[in-house]
This record gives sequence, C-alpha cells and structure tokens, in this order.
Amino acid sequence: MIQIVKTSSLPLLTDGCSANLSDRIQRKEFYAKAVKERGHQAFSVDLGELVDQFGLTAVSDAVEGLLLGGYHTERFPAVPRPEPEIELTGLPAEAEAIVRETEVLVRGICWARDMTNRPGNLLRPADFAREVQRLFEGLPAEVEILEEDKLQQLGLNAILSIGQSSAYRPCLCIIRYRGDPENGPVTGLVGKGVTCDTGGYCLKASSSMAGIRGDMGGGAAVAGAIYALAKNGVRANVTGLIPMVENRISDGALLPGDVITSYSGKTIEIVNTDAEGRLILADAVSFAVLAEHVDRVLDIATLTGGVCASLGFGVAGMLCDQEEFYHEFEQAAARAGERYLRFPIYPEYEKMIDSEVADVKNMGGQFAGTITAGLFIRRFANQVPWLHVDIAGTAWTDPPVFEYQAKGATGAGVTTLYYLR
Repeated sequence: MIQIVKTSSLPLLTDGCSANLSDRIQRKEFYAKAVKERGHQAFSVDLGELVDQFGLTAVSDAVEGLLLGGYHTERFPAVPRPEPEIELTGLPAEAEAIVRETEVLVRGICWARDMTNRPGNLLRPADFAREVQRLFEGLPAEVEILEEDKLQQLGLNAILSIGQSSAYRPCLCIIRYRGDPENGPVTGLVGKGVTCDTGGYCLKASSSMAGIRGDMGGGAAVAGAIYALAKNGVRANVTGLIPMVENRISDGALLPGDVITSYSGKTIEIVNTDAEGRLILADAVSFAVLAEHVDRVLDIATLTGGVCASLGFGVAGMLCDQEEFYHEFEQAAARAGERYLRFPIYPEYEKMIDSEVADVKNMGGQFAGTITAGLFIRRFANQVPWLHVDIAGTAWTDPPVFEYQAKGATGAGVTTLYYLR
C-alpha cells in the first residue's frame, strides 16, 4: 500500500546523489529489496528531489521500482505475502493519479510473474484460463474461453495439433477491452500460452527442462497488460488472444514430417515438434485478423533460444513490417524502460521457411532462427500491420539482471504493451 504524505514518522530511505534518473531509480529498487530482506514492512521515501530534477515521469518509475523490488515469489503451500506500507513524501498533488495508475500496472506485472513462476502441474491450460477469468472479474472487459470442441468446430487445427499431445486439453482465451469504442483501431495482442513444454518427440535436453513451466510468459504479459488498461480505464481498444496448451509426448502427439492444415487454410510441414509456440500463435494470429477483425496484430512469446544467444537476458528481440507500428512500439518501450532490438526482414529469410510439401515449414534451418520463427508467424497475419516480440531471454532470469527483478519470472512485456496505445 502506498500513501502520499507531507511528513512521515516511518524510517526514511534516501539515495544520496547519483548522476541520472536510471541510477537513482535503481537505488530505490535496491533499497526496497534490502528492506524486504530485513523483514521490514514500512518505510518512507522522499521523491521531491527526483521530481524537481526529472519531472513527474520519475514518480511512476520510482513507484514501479519500489513495488517490484519488494516482490515475493509464490510458495507452496501458500505463505502470506504482506503488502509493504510505503509512504511517499515531497510530491505535488498531481502525482497521486500517477501513483495510483502505476500501482495497478505493477499488479498486472506481478500477476504475470506469479503465473509464469507457477509449477506446470498447478497451471494446466484450463487453470490458466480460470486465472485470467478471475483477474478480470468486475472489470469492463469480456473474457471468452473457446474449449476443445469449439476449437475443432472452428478449425483451429494448429492449436489442436499441439494440445492433443496432453490429457490436459487446449483452449483459446480471448479478452476484449474497448476503452475508446467510438475512435481508433483495435490492436490484437497475441501471447503464447504453453503451460508445459517438453519439446514433444523432439525432446528438450535435460538442461533445458527446468524452465519448461514458464513458456506462457507471453500470454501472461498480454493478460497483465490488458488488466491494467481496463482497471485504469485507459482509452484504448484491444483484443487479447492466448492459445493455452501443453506440449507433451503421447500417442496423439505430432511427429517430424507431419503436415497439418491451420485455421487460415495454409498447410504446415512439421520439421521440429519443439517449434510448437509458433504453431499455436499462427492459428491465434489468423483468428485475431479473420474472426476478431483487429486492425493490427502483435504477438509476444518466449519463442527461441536463438534470441538469448544473440542478446542475452536484458534485451528482447522483435520484428515489424510497418514503420508506423514500429515507432509506436519503440516509444512505448522507451516509456516502459524495457529494451528491444529490431531484427531485419529480408527475402532470403523468407525463403528459409518455404516447404517442398506444404505452404510453409515450422523451422528455417540452423541459422537466423529468431528471424525465421517470427517470419513464420507473419505468414498468418493476412497482410495487416504485424509486430513480433521474442522474450525468451527476458521473461525469466536467474540470477536477476536488474534490481527490480527477482529470481524467476520478470513479467517482461507487460509495461510496454500497456503503453502501446
């Protein structure tokens, strides 16, 4: 809980003098983490000097850092997580609305962290769908769950082809928020929701198994961002789609060499069963454009190990085929403080996913894997402006890269998607 007061009797945290806003916010996060580690639940922070030097933008940055720095990972059995009592001093009256907005945004980030951290046996596809429904209770947004029989009726076969490998059946979660129904386009946000990813018959190496529960970080980011938009009443129109599946080995699982027909009608050659995320995103992106009639579409996923090899764990990769959309995303990312690097789109990369037996294949070869994975999804966007975000390196961190992170899920993408309006 955060209160804005003129004077405080609580212990005062100060950051001394540092050179820039980023350094000073990092210090706030460090202090919040230190307070948590010492077991203290109440403290005061004077933000007056930050506001004087950097303006009101510093308020949301500091609040986000203070709250995320105190994040506690879920434990099982459940351990109560007392909410810290934080008092902010030195703020003008107009800062209160910023503080309240940021608190809601941080709740969306922490929810995404909680979902991504949750063990796979405690977050099956149906469980994930119920958690999304619970998150949006009482908010001005519609949540619809398309279960397996509806997916079959509609022909969402790429989602079904992965989901059929598990006894825990797939579904597609759709979130519709219309905060500005009289104006503006509808943005489609599509997030990968693989709650358990063994790799299928192209089984992951044992060293990669520890993180397979977190392969729904993109879906969690979509829900967390739309929650914050709806809770804060932001004037934006968004449709979120989260295909939720498990990728396992069974007598119904895909095999390399199989050919499936997607929702769009395009056929797909299966080269690698561990390239499952792009399959479910292909159906969800097509459905967003053809059935939900979004005007532009962004997909976000923990998609490729290649992006980690390229950029490490502090920068996400992205591709985009329209400059206006890219610049809006770039501005949102700058406001969010998240880092992304744009990869190129060239014809030779497109050729790498051409198939001799189908319209497209789900792997492009040994090299440029992050690019070809994104371009595979683009084949299903039906010519609307498209943007792809690969958060495989930034959605999970061990050890943390930045002070506002905790070991495990980071909630990557929530803040940038929130500011993309």
